[in-house]
Amino acid sequence: MSQYNSQHPITQPDHQARKRFGQNFLHDAHVIRKIVQAIGPQPEQHLLEIGPGQGALTIPLVNSGAKLDVVELDRDLAAWLQNHFSDCERFTLHLGDVLKFDLKTLTQQPRSIRVIGNLPYNISTPCLFHLLESESLIDDMTFMLQKEVVQRLAATPDDDEYGRLSVMVQYFCTVEHLFDVPPGAFKPAPKVTSAIVRLRPHREYKEQATDTALLRDLVRTAFSQRRKTLRNCIKPLIVGLDPQDLPVDLSLRPENLGVADYVRLSNKISSLRAASAP
Repeated sequence: MSQYNSQHPITQPDHQARKRFGQNFLHDAHVIRKIVQAIGPQPEQHLLEIGPGQGALTIPLVNSGAKLDVVELDRDLAAWLQNHFSDCERFTLHLGDVLKFDLKTLTQQPRSIRVIGNLPYNISTPCLFHLLESESLIDDMTFMLQKEVVQRLAATPDDDEYGRLSVMVQYFCTVEHLFDVPPGAFKPAPKVTSAIVRLRPHREYKEQATDTALLRDLVRTAFSQRRKTLRNCIKPLIVGLDPQDLPVDLSLRPENLGVADYVRLSNKISSLRAASAP
């Protein structure tokens, strides 16, 4: 397998960043080293890098000896990456949209993939929700995201940033805000500060949803009108049910409930529906 010195990266492609792909390329060597140290890739591991771009992280990930799959949407960058890493036996490139990429095509083994990515700001939230659909396959995820998104991921009840993303990601994962990355670490420099976050899917659940689809629907419905009371927000989901049977105070607002509250509410709705079914 060819090796590339991460301190002296291979010549970058003559590529104009494309706004429609949300491209901002990481170039700061100190930040790159810090991210790779946080990931700590090992030869026996299987990594998936989302949006490798110009290869800033790809090079040290390849050098780690780990099996590396990458997903790149930009055809020009994909061709460049394939050309430079084609002789690396443990490198595989997938041309396409990560929002349509199925992790089950890589493995069926639980907790076997470590996911890494500098996620474009315009797809970060849908990408997280897409990956959570396959969370049983994932060991951990380390992402570069807009700092505001990381704050939403880690937010707690009654915080302004707390919402649907907070509840659903925290239901599936522990959230660790590792460090911030300034705009100058990228070319072109974005107008916002970024942050590195680690998400680690739970091995055991303190409170587990009996119907995950219902939990997703409940949380989405609740936060679609977050300034209203729960009684008004989730009315379509509790038609025919007695509010007195529900385990939360429906006069509260969606941001007042913790993750465990939503799980208990979802489970109770599910059991009451089952009990009232003909």
